[in-house]
Amino acid sequence: MRLGRIAHQEGLCFAIIEGEPGNLVAKEISGTPFTPPEPTGREFAEAEFRLLAPTLPTKVVALGRNYADHVAEVFAKSADDLPPTIFVKPSTAVIGPGAPVKIPEFATNVEFEGELAVVISKVSKNIDPDKWQEHVLGFVICNDVSSRDLQFQDGQWARAKGIDTFCPLGPWIETDINKFDLDNTKINAYLTHDGQRVQKQDSNTNQMIVKMGGILAEISASMTLLPGDVVTTGSPAGTAPMVPGDTIEIEIPGIGSLTNPIERA
Repeated sequence: MRLGRIAHQEGLCFAIIEGEPGNLVAKEISGTPFTPPEPTGREFAEAEFRLLAPTLPTKVVALGRNYADHVAEVFAKSADDLPPTIFVKPSTAVIGPGAPVKIPEFATNVEFEGELAVVISKVSKNIDPDKWQEHVLGFVICNDVSSRDLQFQDGQWARAKGIDTFCPLGPWIETDINKFDLDNTKINAYLTHDGQRVQKQDSNTNQMIVKMGGILAEISASMTLLPGDVVTTGSPAGTAPMVPGDTIEIEIPGIGSLTNPIERA
């Protein structure tokens, strides 16, 4: 099942999303996705709604340096020398599908990072790595937009990765997590620049250093995760700079694609 959050003529709501892009239907549910969804009977055709970020997290907890090839391309070091690290993106960075990533003047080298992320389903602390599925509502695509100049200048990553609009999420939450083989899930990214669409990321979750259970166990040992919080699992190689006028699309088969234009703030 695909759960989304939409804006329509009369307001906002959570909804079950059915169909394919170009022929989507949103079926409103009462309440939030963190209880069994109950359709209200109201439905919206694709022309009648806009997809928003599918969750309103209190925090986005991210794992950096979790793909060896990405460590090599960004830091020019081995993953043995730079193990994975945990950082947090603020909720004010979150935007939804189609919303613009806005680059401020002081960020001069901004890159996309396509990532598989999870949405937490319940209050979670000290997650058993073998039972991580019990704490996950579903999977979502995350673009961990990062200002490389600030990342290296500051030494820590809060500002570089926490700028407003630097965390696109979407297009919806795919709740059927058992259909995914996390040892073989593709992550693709396509950058359109000057009208030319080029594939930049072409990777697979089989390249993850720390696997899903370990990620959630490690993070929840330090901080309590709340319903709706997002945990991202790291970016593979292939990241590249974006400039105003570009469009970035992250695609994960089984979820869909997340597309955002790039603008100047």
